Amino acid sequence: MTTDPSAPWLIAGLGNPGPEYAMNRHNVGFMVVDLLAERIGGKFKRAGKAQAQVVEGRVGPPGPLNRRVILVKPMSYMNLSGGPLNALRDFYKVPLGNIVAIHDELDIDHGALRLKLGGGDNGHNGLKSMTKVMGSDYHRVRFGIGRPPGRMPVADFVLKDFSSAERKELDYFVDRAADAVECLVIDGLERAQSTYNS
Repeated sequence: MTTDPSAPWLIAGLGNPGPEYAMNRHNVGFMVVDLLAERIGGKFKRAGKAQAQVVEGRVGPPGPLNRRVILVKPMSYMNLSGGPLNALRDFYKVPLGNIVAIHDELDIDHGALRLKLGGGDNGHNGLKSMTKVMGSDYHRVRFGIGRPPGRMPVADFVLKDFSSAERKELDYFVDRAADAVECLVIDGLERAQSTYNS
């Protein structure tokens, strides 16, 4: 999918608001956009009437590869992420192909990444909400969290904090995911996939 190179990118980290969720596996999208905001020197603030926090800035080298980005954390809880994101998409006039959702993925090993365009929601409520209101042809950066141990219900697993063993490498994996997002926005999906899909 080709998009207008001058159009902004909407980069959405999916998660749940509130300190009790901050280190949950389900909140890895928030962790990645927090790091991206830090890299561009921005601080999240309330996005007008939208139920979301945003940071606006630019990534990439000066010149034609420099990209305008809007980093977003929906504040509506995971299963209602689509509404605030669609409102911001309309406000900033972002083409669907310039939207990136960063989310946790059960079917990928902890810390591994997969980048893709379009597809199903694989039972992920944040993606389900986004697809319901805007269609499925947006980019996804899928951050592996692995499957729950034993018979632990999926809902309990994703809403638990990363384990102490997982946290030892978490900063590295979040940093790598942020690199992958920047590569996707600047160099395109194929380059990002060949570099970061693991």
